[in-house]
Amino acid sequence: MNQPIWLTEQDVVGLLDLREAIAALEAALRQEAAGAAANMTKTLLQYGKANLHAIGGKLGDLVGTKSWVHTEGGTCPLLLLWDAADGSLVAVVEAFALGNLRTGGISGVATDWMAAPGARSFAIVGTGKQSLSQVGAVLAVRPIEELRVFSPRPESRAAFAGRAREEFGIKVVDCASVEAACDGAAIVTLVTRAAAPFLSASHLARGSHLNAVGAIAPDREEFAQDVFARASRVAVDNVVGVQKLSREFITRYASGDWAEVMPLSQLIAAGRKRAPGDDVSLFKAMGMGISDLALGTELVRRAKDRGVGRTLAQPKKAKPRLTRSKETT
Repeated sequence: MNQPIWLTEQDVVGLLDLREAIAALEAALRQEAAGAAANMTKTLLQYGKANLHAIGGKLGDLVGTKSWVHTEGGTCPLLLLWDAADGSLVAVVEAFALGNLRTGGISGVATDWMAAPGARSFAIVGTGKQSLSQVGAVLAVRPIEELRVFSPRPESRAAFAGRAREEFGIKVVDCASVEAACDGAAIVTLVTRAAAPFLSASHLARGSHLNAVGAIAPDREEFAQDVFARASRVAVDNVVGVQKLSREFITRYASGDWAEVMPLSQLIAAGRKRAPGDDVSLFKAMGMGISDLALGTELVRRAKDRGVGRTLAQPKKAKPRLTRSKETT
């Protein structure tokens, strides 16, 4: 039986970088398209201003689930991996960095397949914890020369622009509005917790690509419905997750035809890159288990090859007490 391991945040960042995560994610999506990987539908419990999330899936010889609670006071995500054949514990992975690599990485895969090959200008709206990895993912797949940044608070924009310049060494423009950031941009990424749409079709240049990755609960919404009218191609990480939790897509397709919404895995398997006459391409990510499994599987493989991680005892069954013990009587 496997001896399980615990991988810390430091282990994760030492074992895997963003470019490697993008490659692992694309490989897993190809397995999904071939029927060799499966998702557990994302579940969500909202209480007050907090959310409990759980996603999972199967990939290769492993099954797993990642769960976290997003609160105003913070969060602590963990990925649990089990052997698909015997159910034994394989790994517990601290999943802050993994989440950044996964969320950024899936945008990188989508951008590589859907954005114009020569895209050089990129706008990001939102400067939170996921934003820097979103920038890194786009830079990993396109020759970006200028990054434009918008968020409502000037101090947040300035701080993020400074971090992006230091991290990536590119030109970064602090923009005072969504319109200014998106004007002529070949790629736009939305990564906010907005409760009402702030981006409309008029903000997007012809032939641009849009990644919408911030609104992952039904009480959030980033882009207006007129974006769909201009979308030559619409792809999502997981159709069921979008049908259940994306207000933008539920509003558009609840009584319509979901057939035009393509899973990213199928787009890749079909080899469907951007066509010359395409206008806007739209990618929506809600988060899915296969993405976490893709990185978790790769992390475990590398950890075992390099002897990384703290070993744990395999949990053993214990007989439950079915009657009151004599000591309590």
